[in-house]
Amino acid sequence: MELNSYIDHSYLKADATERDIIQLCEEALNNHFYSVCVNGCYVPIAHQITKRSDVKVCAVVGFPFGAMSTEAKVAEAKYAIQQGASEIDMVMNIGMLKSKNHVAVLRDITEVKRAIGNTPLKVIIEISELSKNEIVKACEICLDGKADYVKTSTGFAEGGATFTAVKIIKKTLKDRAKIKASGGIRDAETAMKFIDLGVDRIGTSSSVSICKSKLSIPA
Repeated sequence: MELNSYIDHSYLKADATERDIIQLCEEALNNHFYSVCVNGCYVPIAHQITKRSDVKVCAVVGFPFGAMSTEAKVAEAKYAIQQGASEIDMVMNIGMLKSKNHVAVLRDITEVKRAIGNTPLKVIIEISELSKNEIVKACEICLDGKADYVKTSTGFAEGGATFTAVKIIKKTLKDRAKIKASGGIRDAETAMKFIDLGVDRIGTSSSVSICKSKLSIPA
């Protein structure tokens, strides 16, 4: 399998312009990336450009802090799907997790998943802010909330994806949910190492340079 088919080609900066998103989508089409990952306001543009292709549109929800209300996240997710998103990347409420208010964290995920139905839900747990035990607990809550993926990072915190954290996530999830590694992945060698550890998707804004090496994943 080609490396590009693992990639969510992302542009999530606060100053992203319409031109940036158009370029992002064109790059995804030209390189056959799995999806483009954008902020909600740009889902209509991304959908319009990619709708006649296999490239999917992934929208972030509660990004980048995850600290808004569950109701706001639900509304944001519903809007994104109505506008053409086919996947949702939602930020977990990290403060509630660290407060040990696990009921609130679970409700957050469960309500969004219920609202979007069969649409894949990736929950971002922001590993750089968590201890090992908190990573395990976050993954367990994601499973209870029927999340389809656990995603390592927003890319906006102090650190991004790490091999150690992915190993912890994989051991906790087993085969009950998939893994998306994101944050600081800028070369093909690193991306390949994550895939070797069991990652199912790579989130990066360095997608084009990563795939210039044209590496393939063994079948």
